[in-house]
Amino acid sequence: MRIKSPGKVGFGTAPLGNMFRDIPQQEAMATVEAAWQNGIRFYDTAPFYGAGLAELRLGEALASHPRDEYVLSTKVGRLILDEVEDTSTRDMGEKGGLFVYGLPNKVVYDYSTDGTLRSIEDSIKRLKTDRIDYVWIHDIAQDFHGENWREVFDVAMNGAAKALTRLREEGVIKGWGLGVNRVEPCVLTLQQADPDGFLLAGRYTLLDHQHGLEQLMPACTERGLGIVVGGPYNSGILAGGDHFEYQKATPEMIARVGHMKTIATRFNVDIKAVALQFSLAHPAVAAVIPGASRPERIAENLALATTPIPADFWLELRRQKLVAEDAPLPGA
Repeated sequence: MRIKSPGKVGFGTAPLGNMFRDIPQQEAMATVEAAWQNGIRFYDTAPFYGAGLAELRLGEALASHPRDEYVLSTKVGRLILDEVEDTSTRDMGEKGGLFVYGLPNKVVYDYSTDGTLRSIEDSIKRLKTDRIDYVWIHDIAQDFHGENWREVFDVAMNGAAKALTRLREEGVIKGWGLGVNRVEPCVLTLQQADPDGFLLAGRYTLLDHQHGLEQLMPACTERGLGIVVGGPYNSGILAGGDHFEYQKATPEMIARVGHMKTIATRFNVDIKAVALQFSLAHPAVAAVIPGASRPERIAENLALATTPIPADFWLELRRQKLVAEDAPLPGA
C-alpha cells in the first residue's frame, strides 16, 4: 500500500482548530499528548483548520517528540494570510461555519504550483518540523466550489498535482492525494494523475459507503493505493453528537442512527466501535483518523477499534440492508 500509516488509528486534528467550540489551549495540548502516550503516530492536519490554529497547536505539542517516530500529513489549496477577516462571514462551502472560533486570519484558495509550494512552506513553519510525509489537495469538489468545481479541479491537476508529483519524485514528500468529502474528484484524479491515495472524509463510513464502494475502493485496491478515512463518525452523529456532514442532522438521519443503535444495544455493542471497525474492514483502508478535542477520547477510540463485535451483529445489519451487500465486514 502506497500510503503507510504506523497504526490503523490516527489522529485527525480538525477539532484543534476550534471546530464547533472554543477549545482551551491546555486542553488541546493535553489531547495531542494523550494521543502520543497511547501510541498514536499518524497525525493529519490542514491550514484550513482554524486558519492555521490546528497546525500551530499540533506543532507545539509534537515539538518535544522525535520527528522520525511519527507520520505527518497536511493539505494544500488554501493559504493563510496575515490579513484578518470576520470568521463568521467566510465563504467556505459546506464547512463555512465550522471554524468561527479559529484564528481571524484571512483564508484564500490557491491550487497553483506556487500556491502549493508556499502552502507547504508555511505549514512546515507552523508545525515546527522539517518535512511533511503526505500532502493532500484539499476540497477540490462541488461541496466547496459549486457548479464550477471542475474548473477548480483542472487548476489543481495542472498546478498542485504536478508540483506534488515532482516533490514525491525528488523525495521531499512520501506521497500525495486528495483530501475531500466527495468520491467524484478522486475517481477523476485516478484518470488523470498518479496519486498515492486519498483522505476521504465521510464517504466510506457506516452511514455512507455505497458510492465509494462502487466507484473508488476497487480501483484503489487494484492500484495499491491507500485510503485514509476521515470523519468515521460522520461529523459526530455516530459518536453521540447531533451533526451529520458538518450540519445539524436531519430527522431522517437521526432515525436511521437510532435504528442502528437499537440493534447495537440488542447485541451489547457500542455504535462507535461499529463505525470505526466497519471503515477499517476494507482492504484499501490504511487508517481511520477520528478527531478528538478531549484527552479521554483518545484511549476510547483505540479501544473501540479493537473491541470484539459478534459476527451475528454484522449479519443483522446486512440483513436489514443497513450496510451494502458487498461491503467487507470485520472478521469476514
